[in-house]
Amino acid sequence: MLSEQSAATVRATLPVVGAAIGEITERFYAGLFEAHPELLRDLFNRGNQAAGTQRQALAGSIAAFATHLVEHPDSRPDVMLSRIAHKHASLGITPEQYPIVHEHLFAAIVAVLGDAVTPEVAAAWDEVYWLMANALIAIEKRLYEETAAAGEWREWKVVDRAEETADVVSFELRPADGTPAPGFRPGQYVSVQVTLPDGARQIRQYSLSSAPGSPVRRITVKRVLGDATPDGEVSNHLHAHVRTGDTLRLSAPYGDLVLEDVDGPVLLASAGIGVTPMIAMLEQLALAGHKAPVTVVHADRSPAEHAMRSDHEAYASKLPDAEVHFWYENPEPGHPADRTGHADLSGVVVPPGTRAYLCGPLPFMRAVRGQLLGKGVAAADIHYEVFGPDLWLAQQG
Repeated sequence: MLSEQSAATVRATLPVVGAAIGEITERFYAGLFEAHPELLRDLFNRGNQAAGTQRQALAGSIAAFATHLVEHPDSRPDVMLSRIAHKHASLGITPEQYPIVHEHLFAAIVAVLGDAVTPEVAAAWDEVYWLMANALIAIEKRLYEETAAAGEWREWKVVDRAEETADVVSFELRPADGTPAPGFRPGQYVSVQVTLPDGARQIRQYSLSSAPGSPVRRITVKRVLGDATPDGEVSNHLHAHVRTGDTLRLSAPYGDLVLEDVDGPVLLASAGIGVTPMIAMLEQLALAGHKAPVTVVHADRSPAEHAMRSDHEAYASKLPDAEVHFWYENPEPGHPADRTGHADLSGVVVPPGTRAYLCGPLPFMRAVRGQLLGKGVAAADIHYEVFGPDLWLAQQG
């Protein structure tokens, strides 16, 4: 809880800080990487840094956290904190790194705002930072304890490689040391660390695209095509160089978008490569013999670019009460006209009490969420996953 004095100061300065937060985060990362180049080389996503999306996500999370503290002083934005903590845990973030971030973040704030940062203002925002940092440290500690893997990386052997589409490949993996694979929940992801030709050890997160219960784990990787060098450097490396018999370094499973153990109706909505966690959830529902209605929604450019389409259809066919709705921008002949273009749920029956899971580009998820709310689905029952930096908060308003 933010102290009364600090709350008043943060409330008064939030518009100024909020207006400058983009410049602050840009200076922050520049100063951080100048002092600690190893963080950009081996921890932070160089593609996101080059595109500026990580700065947007950081700015959005800071502004959202501070706003929540002054508008809801008796609570914390735990959903946002949990999402950040899961990503941090998958990267192996430690408590010792938070003072480093504090040093460079506050240096950036002073550099941008100058004399406006009085001792009172500095103390108030310092309190905001450590409330957020300590909350994240506590959540991350619990996650590490639950997985018994604080920053641990394990070697996994690629036992199969499958080309899903021209730009999507799946890798089936087993622990290289022969020990049992750790458990996970449908919807979670793992971090994959690869050593690139320049010596950088870059890390990316990929959803587990198979259900728990098998000694084999599957990740499905879409090749990212970009003009700048860092864009897609890990996905292209995996596509070009990783074959059956090779090994990959994986983190423990993390992620807070997970299939809940419920008996009621479920809706799984995805677009593009957002299909991967939805496939794991759908497979789990089929294995569990889920009897309530399951609505499957997916949007893609074309049937040829719809990764894991056969899995989508096969798992749904095993459920006693499932409906499948596929939208394609460029459909094959005979595809229904009302399923052409972007996903439109106006003609889809959504049973009362539905719990919905969404994964895909932000415009898709915003549109689907709005349509679900219009159909009476409770906001608390709509859950989403963003691949890469979470820009949902950064784009509010």
